[in-house]
Amino acid sequence: MWYVYIIRCEDNSLYTGITTDINRRFAEHISGKLGAKYTRANKPKMIVYQHTYKTRSEASQEEARIKKLSKPEKEKLLVS
Repeated sequence: MWYVYIIRCEDNSLYTGITTDINRRFAEHISGKLGAKYTRANKPKMIVYQHTYKTRSEASQEEARIKKLSKPEKEKLLVS
């Protein structure tokens, strides 16, 4: 299984990513050592969205779609 996830950072920004292990990946973002460059600069607060996919290809396509959304559109996605 692959996960698409969105993290809310302390500055209220949103970071979107994919992984096979959401708990491990979030811990990596928190540690700052293996996390994304963005979350090293913008401290992650919590996972606010996650969705599972059967293949990496499906997850990557959804990640790309979400990353193209405006912040208000992403916020709307979090509520649905």
